[in-house]
Amino acid sequence: MKNRFDLIVFDWDGTLINTIDWIVHCLQKAAGQCGCLIPEPQAAKDVIGLCIENAMHTLFPDSDADTQEKLVARYSQTYFSKQLSQYDFFPGVYDMLVHLKESGYQLAVATGKTRAGLIQALQATATEGLFSVTRCADETASKPDPKMLHEIMQFTRTSHTRTLMVGDSIHDMQMARNANVPSIGVACGANTLDSLQQYDPLLCLQQPTELLTYFLR
Repeated sequence: MKNRFDLIVFDWDGTLINTIDWIVHCLQKAAGQCGCLIPEPQAAKDVIGLCIENAMHTLFPDSDADTQEKLVARYSQTYFSKQLSQYDFFPGVYDMLVHLKESGYQLAVATGKTRAGLIQALQATATEGLFSVTRCADETASKPDPKMLHEIMQFTRTSHTRTLMVGDSIHDMQMARNANVPSIGVACGANTLDSLQQYDPLLCLQQPTELLTYFLR
């Protein structure tokens, strides 16, 4: 696969950075604070990758607009109370990104995070300079809509056949399929290997750093 792709698009949470358990905690805490039924861990994991509004609507479909707004606010308050750093990356991820960029790949991020949340995360992990372009759910369509992938490919002038999506959730895999973009799943985040394989990725890896085996030029 070393010469098959020019652009590698990564999801953020659960793909590059080990934040899934923290997100689950934040979702559950927000539910408790707003008097909603606390979701089971896997139910919370299953909405990771969606924009936060869609995630809350999926978890709490019977709550009214005011409660939905409070859920989002409580979630954000808890989530941003923790300062992330490079130590929160899965082992070897920072070096992997550097190696891929130095090998000539364009790198990008497609995430369900807000722009403010991603800016904070990029700054905290000193990775702003590694990505050619990033897209967030609050400035385009939420996954699994393919719009953010289309925008990334347009910005980088890369065809769908030369683009690869790497993600840990079914929403990443579905977005890639909707954009007619090949994908690789990583089973270290929100969804299991079996769940990811239903979307016919090229590969499913246990850790993102296994990409180096296939992609170092």
